Amino acid sequence: MNIPQIMKPARTTKPGHTLKRGRPMKPAQTRLAGRPRARAAVLVAGFAIVMLAANSTAASLENPFAALLIGPLLAVLVLWLYRFAVRRLEHREVGELAPRGAARMTLAGFGGGLLLAAITIAVLAAFGGYEITGWGSLSGALSVIGMMCTIAVAEEVLFRGVIFRLVQGRWGSWMALGVSAVLFGLVHLVNPGATVWGAIAIAIEAGLMLGAAYAVTGSLWLPIGLHLGWNIALVGIFGTVSSGSEASGALVNASTSGPAWLSGGSFGPEASIVAVIVCSIATAALLVIARRRGRLVGCP
Repeated sequence: MNIPQIMKPARTTKPGHTLKRGRPMKPAQTRLAGRPRARAAVLVAGFAIVMLAANSTAASLENPFAALLIGPLLAVLVLWLYRFAVRRLEHREVGELAPRGAARMTLAGFGGGLLLAAITIAVLAAFGGYEITGWGSLSGALSVIGMMCTIAVAEEVLFRGVIFRLVQGRWGSWMALGVSAVLFGLVHLVNPGATVWGAIAIAIEAGLMLGAAYAVTGSLWLPIGLHLGWNIALVGIFGTVSSGSEASGALVNASTSGPAWLSGGSFGPEASIVAVIVCSIATAALLVIARRRGRLVGCP
């Protein structure tokens, strides 16, 4: 015969709380969400690590088929991690990765990046700073495309999705433009062949332009497309050095020559005054549009 045992009622807690030594305690993510500085530190540090890991993995992919497969998959993984982290830490929908209009904005940015790179190379060629020396390889260009998918996404998630967005929310758009651009330039100092002027040029031409592209829409899709189009054109199509790093392959073999202020020297065309001027014009146009749309937060 089974004798029913008398059990004490279980201690209950409020929904969303757990017990610790008999006392209710809020979940860790709730405490973190109430601490903006801690949340910002976690996002910045976390996605800095993600960017470094993703970029180094993508750069090691030499086989074109592996690059075309793994590169985009890494990009998707980075986007998923960002969406997951923002939802977990900030408890909000990730509007900057909203699917509506994603394809249109990415393609528009991609086309804009291709165009800006083509204009830069055309001006360099007109002044004798760029010359095609022969045909390259399609496989090399495909490897570049796969690699750049990862690099463009990982860098935009960190510098625009995390740094620009958080700084803008606290100190306004102008401060966000400055801080994200300076940090974007500084991180390129670790590249082979990097120079101080090259980092400054990257901050001006790319950091400001990509920040302005984010400000126009409040979306990461436009700067991702712009970044991707620029990188693929300079490296995969025109065969130039990118931010001090040698191209792994391109449709054409090319050489740059002339004074460093024109050709960019060892850093590549991104350190050319031509690229700075061309991209600064694009930045100014984007900021005008953002201002008209009222998207420059904290600005008169």
